[in-house]
Amino acid sequence: MESPIVSRLFRRLFSHETCSRLRCRPSIDSQISRRLGGQVRNVSERRRSDDDSSRESHWQQRTDLFPQDKSRDFERYPMVTADSLRSRKERPQRVKMLTRDFIEGIDTLAFVGSSLIDHLDSLYNPNYGYFSKQVVIFSPGDPFDFNNMRDEPEFHKLLGQRYTDFEDALDSQTPNDTRQLWHTPTELFRPYYGEAIARYLVTNYMLSHHPYHDLIIYEMGAGNGTLMLNILDYIRDLHPDVYSRTKFKVIEISTSLASLQTARLTRSASSRGHADHVEIINRSIFDWNTYVPAPCYFLALEVFDNFAHDSIRYDPFTEEPLQGAVLIDNEGDFYEFYTPTIDPIASRFLRVRNAACSQPFNHPLRSSRLLRSIKSRLPFATNLTDPEYIPTRLMQFFDILHEYFPLHRLLTSDFHSLPDTIKGVNAPVVQTRYQRRVVPVNTPFVQQGYFDILFPTDFIVMEDIYRAITGKLTRVLSHEDFLRRWAYVEDTQTRSGENPLLSYYRNASVMTTV
Repeated sequence: MESPIVSRLFRRLFSHETCSRLRCRPSIDSQISRRLGGQVRNVSERRRSDDDSSRESHWQQRTDLFPQDKSRDFERYPMVTADSLRSRKERPQRVKMLTRDFIEGIDTLAFVGSSLIDHLDSLYNPNYGYFSKQVVIFSPGDPFDFNNMRDEPEFHKLLGQRYTDFEDALDSQTPNDTRQLWHTPTELFRPYYGEAIARYLVTNYMLSHHPYHDLIIYEMGAGNGTLMLNILDYIRDLHPDVYSRTKFKVIEISTSLASLQTARLTRSASSRGHADHVEIINRSIFDWNTYVPAPCYFLALEVFDNFAHDSIRYDPFTEEPLQGAVLIDNEGDFYEFYTPTIDPIASRFLRVRNAACSQPFNHPLRSSRLLRSIKSRLPFATNLTDPEYIPTRLMQFFDILHEYFPLHRLLTSDFHSLPDTIKGVNAPVVQTRYQRRVVPVNTPFVQQGYFDILFPTDFIVMEDIYRAITGKLTRVLSHEDFLRRWAYVEDTQTRSGENPLLSYYRNASVMTTV
């Protein structure tokens, strides 16, 4: 357990001069309505001199001005990937890796109850990633009685109280200053949110596949298993003929979560009845190699935001793309580099996007060349554009759907915009949580395992790429519009007429295969 070191690190971070500019949010953030987490941007440990290794290290702000020259180290350090670090017990040093591999590893340490966790080094490394060690999903206990609430502020008050009680109970057993606590719509609006998804699934199944095929549902990253149980309860109670033909398959990379989901299936007499309809597959979707010829429905709810992205910058004069990599030196500090050699995955994404997108998309080179030329000649101007974060891992997920699930129908929901993102196009929120306070930072290159990296999804680009790869048609709706179609919104309406189910997650969209 690294808590003493981590506590000292965060105390140092909060006492630093630059931290006065970090805004701490309340426990419930209605705009990033899924999770509470945080990260540190361009903050690094001060390097110890070679002849004074006992000197205590400190955190200091690293700027883009006059960075230490690490070019020689970049040339001689080996290039590693997230896959090659999966069995590593400690954080790597004296290596370099692509930005997507670094991000993919940041989240694996902390996943104790969340959605999809892949084998990323910062997010998904099984030994020190964010999702392997730190994260807990908030469970509010009994469902909220929305119809007896006065208005939405009363819901926020009750939610805040349950949040505090939930974390107090955790701290009474195991105090943890760096616990990363998330909340999801499935948990907040149980069972109504899951019933809306179930209503969509049953309706489309009856129209398209019944009675010739079974209802096969895949859920990627089932968290606590709440959505799975809510869907199966609804189908069993209202559509017993469909229930008898329902197969629910969870694809879960986290071993601890897979065990939790299995345990929940046997926790009560009601859930035990679902056991014969459920299969929990403890593996990453990116390791999938089984062909599924039958029609199926694929659920990916709040999953894409944690898929790894590559970082691309452009020469403002030649418009040549350069791919981002990070060097980790012998002190564990991070240094960002950009090289003109684009790896095949990022190169393919750029080609597919240029060929597939039917509408203009946000891009660092959208401004005129003259304006870029003028800006580049200003004092202290950078020699490259702002970074663009491209969802290469998402493209690979679509490849897997196309290759192994040819008759799938995808239902996905995620954030189309996020507040407080770092600098760049399609840039993420990077944040951590310390002593129940959210700490946003301004770089993705942070201590692996203690920071969440959360990307917005450009649904216009994503929809076109999905169509190009799979050949399927799609529909994109706002989160609110989707729920108005498929939820019984009266169940979550307060006495004032306000409806938290519809007002929460306004920055989210839903895409479905048609």
